[in-house]
Amino acid sequence: MTTQLVAVLGRGVVDPDTPFLLADDAGLTRGDGCFDTVRVVRDDAGTRADHLERHLARFAHSAAALSLPAPDLAAWRTLIAEALAAWDTPGESALKLVLTRGPEHRPGHPTSYLLLTAADGATLARARAGLRVVTLSRGYASDVFAAAPWLLGGAKSLSYGVNVAAKREALARGADDVLFTSTDGYALEGPTSGLLVAREGRLLAVPSGGTGVLESVTVSVILEAAAGFGLNPGRELLRPADLLAADGAWLVSTVRGICPVLTLDGSPVPHDPALTAQLARAAGF
Repeated sequence: MTTQLVAVLGRGVVDPDTPFLLADDAGLTRGDGCFDTVRVVRDDAGTRADHLERHLARFAHSAAALSLPAPDLAAWRTLIAEALAAWDTPGESALKLVLTRGPEHRPGHPTSYLLLTAADGATLARARAGLRVVTLSRGYASDVFAAAPWLLGGAKSLSYGVNVAAKREALARGADDVLFTSTDGYALEGPTSGLLVAREGRLLAVPSGGTGVLESVTVSVILEAAAGFGLNPGRELLRPADLLAADGAWLVSTVRGICPVLTLDGSPVPHDPALTAQLARAAGF
């Protein structure tokens, strides 16, 4: 079975060991590029990419935010279809679409490729069973991105050093994940996840826009289904302490899925397994 597949726009599926990035590619040297990640599932019904069109739309949005050439979505769909046709690994996988500004010595030649990688089932199961989460400051106020588009709020940029460092800090503190907070005290998102909170008959997500929070595809899908299981969906800024008195809180991401927050900075967060299962079904997990 294949555990990793690489495909390059204009070339198709290539051997994973094929060199195709140049040493001065801006995505490598400066993090100057964007990406998006799609959950892929292969089962008896075939191979599918969940919510692909939503992810392609967000991919195009990120490219525009970085002033990158608009991705040719028709060409990307063709490349994705070729990759999925070649994928023979059952279970869940992560499909990562990458667009960089390309090599500095060849301006105007962006690099475009995808990476399809089998997910580790044991790692997914542990996360979906629940997370110990710590709060870390993101260093910005909750509205700073509204007047500062150069901060790339809401864009899925390749500049992920801070996100990775935050994950390391969580592990160093004996936790599993991070909930970023604003300098004015609001809960925002995880390094690789969106936040959902159930309280007082509502299912709440963090507003995007001025907060700089990424518009999570999985969060949006769940909010659209929330009324079907008796919750009124909305978007509202909450403080970390609000999670401790909520009916439940979850860090939600495309591949890892719907992960209940069990503790926040060492304090227990209420957990409703039945509601977690409803949210997971709504998202297609």
